[in-house]
Amino acid sequence: MNTFRYCSFFFILFFVSCASKKDILYFQDAKTYPSVALTHDVVLVQPNDILHIQIGASVPETALPYNVQTGAASGGTPNVETLKVQGYLVSSQGTIQLPVLGTVQAADQSLSDLEQAIKGQLEKEGHLVHPTVSIRILNAKVTVLGEVQRPGTYAFMEQSLSVPQALGYAGDLTINGKRNDILLIRESAGVRTISHLDLTTANWMNNPDYQIRQNDVLIVNPNNAKVKTAGYVGNTGTLLTIASLLLSSIILLTR
Repeated sequence: MNTFRYCSFFFILFFVSCASKKDILYFQDAKTYPSVALTHDVVLVQPNDILHIQIGASVPETALPYNVQTGAASGGTPNVETLKVQGYLVSSQGTIQLPVLGTVQAADQSLSDLEQAIKGQLEKEGHLVHPTVSIRILNAKVTVLGEVQRPGTYAFMEQSLSVPQALGYAGDLTINGKRNDILLIRESAGVRTISHLDLTTANWMNNPDYQIRQNDVLIVNPNNAKVKTAGYVGNTGTLLTIASLLLSSIILLTR
């Protein structure tokens, strides 16, 4: 009877610690996913963004007073960290301070809209002839927490970064990650939202949340198998150790 109880206990622990294939595989319905045209959501400038703004003109020398002078002006090639120090920090009021032009409203505008707004001001006020404006966000970052190989905050320069790519920065989910309910915390236009993403289906790729925005936070919670196992013995390694001790004890007791 004791032997039966020990074995039953072992098999129960082993059963609850297992995750089924449907909990682990990504994009399980990929075969039925139709081809769709790619669209990218507009990225809006947010407070605390650091912007690199390059202003040009038909006569390049006339645009010099409108630009922060970087190492490139003296023959050097500035790195990203140098550009951040010399970039334009969007204030909590959503504004930046440009040479000559002064205060410019930046937050809650797309990069292209902000480029057009600065270009229009340069033309309307007669500053430059045929001005050009190029803007990039220098400090875009995404934070990935929970059941991933390398939790942390990761910087990116791309204007279009997907959730799978962001998870790739963190080394992918562990076997214990809950793939069908990943939390996406986002702040945009002064509003904080929490979305739930299901990586086990391909249909969610049509969701606007498929694309990462600067300062997004992804949280991967443990799946049911991990939670149940943690409640009993902590992890699979501990489970195997205990099972081995139980079996050894059973053998000794039944001799």
